[in-house]
Amino acid sequence: FCSAAQHYLHQCVGLLIKTLQRSIIDLYLSPRPTSSTMSFATSAPKVAQAVTATFATYCTADFLSNFIQHPTQKMDYGFLNSFIGREVDQPFWGTRTQHIIGVAGCLAITDHTSQALFQKVFKKELCFAKSPAAFVAHTFLFIFSGVTLYCAGDAALNPNHKEEDRMTTFKSETYNSYVGSNTAWFEPYVPVAVAKLAGPAAGSSWLGSALLPATLAYSTVKGVGWNDWGNSGLNELEEKMNGVGVEK
Repeated sequence: FCSAAQHYLHQCVGLLIKTLQRSIIDLYLSPRPTSSTMSFATSAPKVAQAVTATFATYCTADFLSNFIQHPTQKMDYGFLNSFIGREVDQPFWGTRTQHIIGVAGCLAITDHTSQALFQKVFKKELCFAKSPAAFVAHTFLFIFSGVTLYCAGDAALNPNHKEEDRMTTFKSETYNSYVGSNTAWFEPYVPVAVAKLAGPAAGSSWLGSALLPATLAYSTVKGVGWNDWGNSGLNELEEKMNGVGVEK
């Protein structure tokens, strides 16, 4: 049963990634109601550039959110710990670096796929000002699907999970993903608030319209979904570095 469950998870992850990749290319490069159809050669680099920029933003947001959730705690960044004078236990798996890279990659794919689907169906760009309800729905769907995709990959590939626990881990993490994703409804409203407080230029900037909303959403999704606050949600090395559970 355990090997069958692992094989099933591997198939699910592979199928999801292939489907999402095909969806992005198909939806972005399908004919538009314009005078000419953009070629693959000119469109593919633009799609890749947009997804890469989103990936970089989400990586930065995840890193910054750790300072909101764990303001006084030392974090485990795996192999990167050696560059900041911290002990290295696991170089990648089970560390904050795995989470930063893995979640950002999955979210970048599902974010652009969701936007492309909206554009394909409604023949217009997804915009919060023009379609607030649709944008809020998009926010939940792409976060939930992206984080769940990451959870599936982690459950299937992370060597730290016992073989017999992989399916249970996936189900548990999917539930956490659902709970946490429901807290991110406010994300589209952050640029609006920034614009009112600091002016339209600030609200439409990368910082106000992308990085800040994503950082706050990461904090609530992880914090509420996984109870990842303060001394809670730490791995074994983080507990050791922060003296959690050590009697004084």
